[in-house]
Amino acid sequence: MDFSNSTVLCIGDLMLDRFVYGDIERISPEAPVPVLRLTRTSEMLGGVGNVANNIASLGGRAILIGLLGSDAGAGAVRALVERTSGIAGHLVETPRRPTICKTRYVAAGQQVVRTDDESRLALDPAEEDALIAAVEAAAPGAQAIVLSDYGKGVVSDRVIARTVAAARAAGVGVFVDPKSEDFSRYRGATCLTPNLKELAAAARAPVGDEAAVIAAARKVMGEAGAASVLATRAEKGMILVEADGGVTVIPARAREVFDVSGAGDTVIATMALAHGSGRTLAQAAPIANAAAGVVVSKAGTATAHIAEVMHELGADDQGAWEPPSLSTLDHAASLVAHWKSLGLTVGFTNGCFDLIHAGHVTLLAAARAQCDRLVVALNTDASVRGLKGPTRPINSLEKRAQVMASIRYVDCVVAFHEETPVELIRRLVPGVLIKGADYTVETVVGADIVQAAGGRVYLAPLVKGQSTTNMVHQIRDRDAVADAL
Repeated sequence: MDFSNSTVLCIGDLMLDRFVYGDIERISPEAPVPVLRLTRTSEMLGGVGNVANNIASLGGRAILIGLLGSDAGAGAVRALVERTSGIAGHLVETPRRPTICKTRYVAAGQQVVRTDDESRLALDPAEEDALIAAVEAAAPGAQAIVLSDYGKGVVSDRVIARTVAAARAAGVGVFVDPKSEDFSRYRGATCLTPNLKELAAAARAPVGDEAAVIAAARKVMGEAGAASVLATRAEKGMILVEADGGVTVIPARAREVFDVSGAGDTVIATMALAHGSGRTLAQAAPIANAAAGVVVSKAGTATAHIAEVMHELGADDQGAWEPPSLSTLDHAASLVAHWKSLGLTVGFTNGCFDLIHAGHVTLLAAARAQCDRLVVALNTDASVRGLKGPTRPINSLEKRAQVMASIRYVDCVVAFHEETPVELIRRLVPGVLIKGADYTVETVVGADIVQAAGGRVYLAPLVKGQSTTNMVHQIRDRDAVADAL
């Protein structure tokens, strides 16, 4: 599956998603509120920008059109666009409103508070004209168009109408993520992608079962003059209803869902990209379902990499889904390069991780708190034997990798044959290198490589008395006592 020749024009509410991380250690003496000691800040494109990120992550090209203020947030958005391979920005600046910025303050893996900097002003004619001009100039070079409506004002009636007209002139489909309860505003769309709540509100009808969803979809499809509705149903999967009478029910795979943030952006990005590359809507929907399955299994707003989607789709051929576990070095390098292009901080830690215990989980949680994506490198079986002796490992590399990949803090698992992972670190060059506090910065392998590239080393606190060796001894001691009895 190759989307490298497909370009999707994305227009809508463009946002800056900012995450500010810190530690809460005390209550303020000025008021009964916690004091957050800041440790790091991460920024990424949000709103329609996340749709464009997903398109780039899937190997396609995105033309991003949105509205920015004349402020520092606009500079941050432009910088993110410029360093993201696969996204070309056609951004309109206005002094009338701030750049939409959502800032989330996070401590111990939980949001403490969120602040929104935005304007509720309607577009003025000059802003509309500039956005429409950008759409009409870019549409002839696109294979599909996405209208991403977050209800922040950019997707006005006039912008919608002129975008649909530009799509018809170019002979391409228009995919709409709707927020308005009046779907007739999106008249002429190729595909509307509401969730169940949005569909129920627009149809003014129940959506409790498949039959009800199909009936509601047909109702709003007729009112909007749309060619299809793809209703996303969270853990129940999706239903595609087409104007020609076709209905495609796509069940979701059973899995643990960590975070649905951004899943709708992934769905519409994949649908537009797949349809723009020549697939029918019914063929595109399972690909979108696979991509959504990837992102909901990750913590935080995420994108689906093309290799991850290919793994999901490959499971369909095998008849059963298996969690992705061990990545090749080339795949890991590709993921890390993509994460870096999005401005994400990549962390790296390594070890045998033979019998997973509370100390391991604590280390991984602390590691993930220091970065946006975490790579874990496992010693191969031969490497473990060299370090721990001929009776180790207890679990094979494949089993250790499968367990490690299922832990929510981990985004990629790789293996190394050597005594140390220095070659891996040299290839990946993470932004943060994490080891336990029983090390010093000077004794951490690869610290010089990471620091020379502008990264840092973090020594995570240890859980006293927790080790695989201790667990093995405890098991053997208990077996000896049981045998004696």
